[in-house]
Amino acid sequence: MRRRDIFRAGLAGAAGLFGLRQVKAATVEERQRVAYHLSDLDKVGLVLGNIKNHYEGTGGKVDIVLVVHGPALAAFKSKSASAAVSSRFSGLVRDGLAPHACANTMQGMDVALTDLLDGFHAAETGGVVKLAELQRQGYAYLRP
Repeated sequence: MRRRDIFRAGLAGAAGLFGLRQVKAATVEERQRVAYHLSDLDKVGLVLGNIKNHYEGTGGKVDIVLVVHGPALAAFKSKSASAAVSSRFSGLVRDGLAPHACANTMQGMDVALTDLLDGFHAAETGGVVKLAELQRQGYAYLRP
């Protein structure tokens, strides 16, 4: 009888510890990490809107990296960016957005980092390489 009681007590204790670990895990809010991929010029407004919605939907508990390459980069040239793109983009940068411009695309378009809207970083090894690095670091990949 005694062995059975010891076994039951041990089992109940293990179940209790497991339950506490589950409760603790549920109370710790892990930040999402997301990499948005943007290369299509006609999707600039859509992607900026999705990013805004992502910040709002998570209460700002998200780290977002935007990687821009190809034709879409033209929308972010500071001298020719529309007022809507410029305004939305600067607001997202204030919210924490980390935008990266593909160095290969910048070279191909003869665009310097200083020619882009404020906040951009250069993806020196290229946009697609940056996206692969982010995925390896645990970022979810989104391409709207």
